[in-house]
Amino acid sequence: MPKILDVSTPAKRFRLVAIWEAVTWAALLVAMFFKWVLGFEEAVAIPGMIHGVAGFIPFVVVALITAFSLKWSLATTFWALVSSIPPFGTIVFERWAVKKGHLAELSREAGVDTEPARV
Repeated sequence: MPKILDVSTPAKRFRLVAIWEAVTWAALLVAMFFKWVLGFEEAVAIPGMIHGVAGFIPFVVVALITAFSLKWSLATTFWALVSSIPPFGTIVFERWAVKKGHLAELSREAGVDTEPARV
């Protein structure tokens, strides 16, 4: 099974849904080009519905579940949710979360220390 389809942990599920949300954003942006530049008014109906129902809503739900599972702070959770608004923001957030150690084994695989600092 390809690594991207592995959904065995909350972090891996989050990564997959973040990528999917970005893919649906890309489809919506292409549809918006067809609507606003080429004049096909109906072009956004299906991609818009797919993005909203199969991209945005699942991302918000999975982000909240992941935040609870991985014990994210309110600030990290807030930025995860905000990342779903701009196009491809979920990908940017996912990369940031890996680098900052917020995505458990994905961060460890990237060589990031996920243990809290001891003072």
